[in-house]
Amino acid sequence: MLILASKSPRRKEILEFFSLKFKCVESNFDETKIKFVKDPKLYALEIALNKAKALDGKYKDIPILAADTIVWANKKVYTKPKNAKDAFKMLNELSNTYHSVFTAICIKYNEKIYQDIEETKILFHALDEKQIKTYHNSFYYSDKAAGYAIQKAGSIIIKNMIGCYYNVMGLPINTLKNLLLKVGIDLWDYLKPQA
Repeated sequence: MLILASKSPRRKEILEFFSLKFKCVESNFDETKIKFVKDPKLYALEIALNKAKALDGKYKDIPILAADTIVWANKKVYTKPKNAKDAFKMLNELSNTYHSVFTAICIKYNEKIYQDIEETKILFHALDEKQIKTYHNSFYYSDKAAGYAIQKAGSIIIKNMIGCYYNVMGLPINTLKNLLLKVGIDLWDYLKPQA
């Protein structure tokens, strides 16, 4: 049994690739409490850690899995857009350039903390104003870092990717597998037939 400290449908979908029993419980940690200083990796790790800690009192004997995904480019962090104008600005700035997607994972279990982070580099096509607006009219973007999705037709804006696809979705499977081993859970034991 595992607690997924997230309401993200993408993280839930990825965990459901396996037969491991888990329960989704929203963390309710206010991410704005963490101020970005210089390092995007440390920033994402700090948020993931605090998401896990926010559920600490409720689940003492069950591993708590939390994650945080951010986009890093132009020497700044792109988190979830505040509104449509902010979402447009983000895609416009990222158009025709590479950016890094970092997903930090934290597992808290029996007072111990296990953390790691993965990076994927993404290159967007050159996007014009009409394409960005069409994209945001077609996809729910407000709960996604930098206001875009890699899954399904959301990948129409992506020209190249270096690294893990599932990292961009919000839960890199290889990093997850390695961290779960530290709390005695081997994902190989939970493989199930895929449709």
